[in-house]
Amino acid sequence: MTPMTITLWDFTWYTRTGPGQPFEDLDSAFRQAVDRGYDTVRVCAMPYLLFGSGLDTSALRFSGLGGSYGQRTRWYDVPSGPPVDGRAWLIELFRAADRHGCRVIVSSWEYQQSPSFSVDDAWHRALQGVPRDSRTVALADAHADLIDLLLSEGLAHTVAFVELHNEVQFSGLHHGEGIVGLRPSMERGIDRFKQRHPSVPVTVNYARVPVGEMRGMPRNADVAVFHPYVYGVLDQLVTEFALRDPSRPYPQERAFAELLRDGAPKLEDWFPPASWKTEATVVPHREIYTHDWCDPDKWDRWLYDRYGSHRRAMRQTLDTWLDVAADYALSRDIPLVFGEGWVGYTPLHASFEEGPVGAEICEHAVRRSRELGAWGTLVCSNAAPHHPMWNDVALQRRLNDEFRENR
Repeated sequence: MTPMTITLWDFTWYTRTGPGQPFEDLDSAFRQAVDRGYDTVRVCAMPYLLFGSGLDTSALRFSGLGGSYGQRTRWYDVPSGPPVDGRAWLIELFRAADRHGCRVIVSSWEYQQSPSFSVDDAWHRALQGVPRDSRTVALADAHADLIDLLLSEGLAHTVAFVELHNEVQFSGLHHGEGIVGLRPSMERGIDRFKQRHPSVPVTVNYARVPVGEMRGMPRNADVAVFHPYVYGVLDQLVTEFALRDPSRPYPQERAFAELLRDGAPKLEDWFPPASWKTEATVVPHREIYTHDWCDPDKWDRWLYDRYGSHRRAMRQTLDTWLDVAADYALSRDIPLVFGEGWVGYTPLHASFEEGPVGAEICEHAVRRSRELGAWGTLVCSNAAPHHPMWNDVALQRRLNDEFRENR
């Protein structure tokens, strides 16, 4: 199988299409990707919106979370843009991929955050209206309709594979079951898609690598896809500042001293406009607040100061996860893909993952991906047109070339 070098375009390929934005011109975006050594893009193809919701998608409008809220938070700094004809833009994505010799991994973030970028709540309400036990089947039908459209346009050959949904254990696809409990639902969705398109590889993907629960992977998946975010020192920051645990008090004075910019408001004074949007995203208020108001130098310095005590454990965790993922794929005789990774979710203007430590982690992960025979991997999740790391052309070319070497 021809190796895939993946750049993560997620939902941004349709939320940032205005003048001067990274996806105003899809041909330009693909040219830049190919110049950096990529041959595959991974996207939220908004399948349920376009093929399952019944909504008019001829003039979709997208925006951020409201006002300045989220505008320094990675992925959420969405400016208002022109209307997008959803199906026409989807077809243009695949046509542009074809013109530039690229493949597309078709996925969905719809039960995580994609609808939060819409200017109204119709998409969100449509998704929530699907009973949880039926959601994987509804997504399978929507993806199958998408493939039908691509077949009619002569573009189905550009599809690398289909993921019913992104990071299923951290999505709205379940009632709180663990990964093992999710397996029947995932298998139903995959079977449903295969009934209509047995020749198109289909799977679901998982955040991290769920060591100890690999028996919960769907037995009918065609590709093993994992997102090994190791966190480590970043998890220490998330934990100490309770960024994802609203049951604990937020350490406001520590945050002022150690993370935030001069003039930052208190957490209790910084809220998004009252909106359904906060229900349509998985990122909690206090994490967005801290990302929005952090001083990037303070944030990075906090991580660098503590990285030494985490370095060995982070490397061991990453190696263990990659080894377990590869062993699982071999046991199933299916290809292995790392579609996201490697450190974790950082503020838009922070540069820990782009700096010398992060680059070393990326280099190691790409090298190990090659050694383990992965079908596809990525430089890291932040190596995409809508992130500052896109400007590090040399690193991306070098690691993508290394992944293909001797393959």
